[in-house]
Amino acid sequence: MSTTTTPTRDLAGHVLPAAGTWDIDPGHTDLAFVGRHFMVTKVRGRFTGVTGAVVIADDFEDSRVEVTIDMTTVESGNAARDEHIRSAELFDVEQYPRATFRSTRVEWSGASGTVHGDLTIHGVTRQVPLQVTFEGYARDPWGGDRAIFSARTKVNREDFGITWNMAVETGGVLVSKEIQIEIDLETVLRAA
Repeated sequence: MSTTTTPTRDLAGHVLPAAGTWDIDPGHTDLAFVGRHFMVTKVRGRFTGVTGAVVIADDFEDSRVEVTIDMTTVESGNAARDEHIRSAELFDVEQYPRATFRSTRVEWSGASGTVHGDLTIHGVTRQVPLQVTFEGYARDPWGGDRAIFSARTKVNREDFGITWNMAVETGGVLVSKEIQIEIDLETVLRAA
């Protein structure tokens, strides 16, 4: 893999990040999840502690991603709910303070693709495909080169051993099994 002084390149008519290591900017990254409460209401949460890097290869499909999520940084807008999410009934952050994603394969065409990888949450690893789009490039006021990506996927939380729930009187359960994951990722090109 080579690195270049040009932060972007044109591939088949699409402007994409140049080869190199693009570090995640935690202060400008939003890793969110959406579940359903009473199977109807959307409840959103996010993690503020996200670190890692996207290593862009000369051939985009040889690129790789590695992310670490500090599970203790979960926020849902309600302190009592956040404590329950962190508890042993759900994320059990005392025993599993970190989650990770490590890519295993990239399929890319134009400005979007699928990044397949191993997602480890709650001590359980499952293969997860992320639908990824390159949203654009910007140079910040301090001369840093930034590449912005978005990604989406759905997981069944029970596949990761997060099974707590309650039946509700009107049928169904209190918390949905299916969880939508939504990521807006800002990265900074690491100096060579």
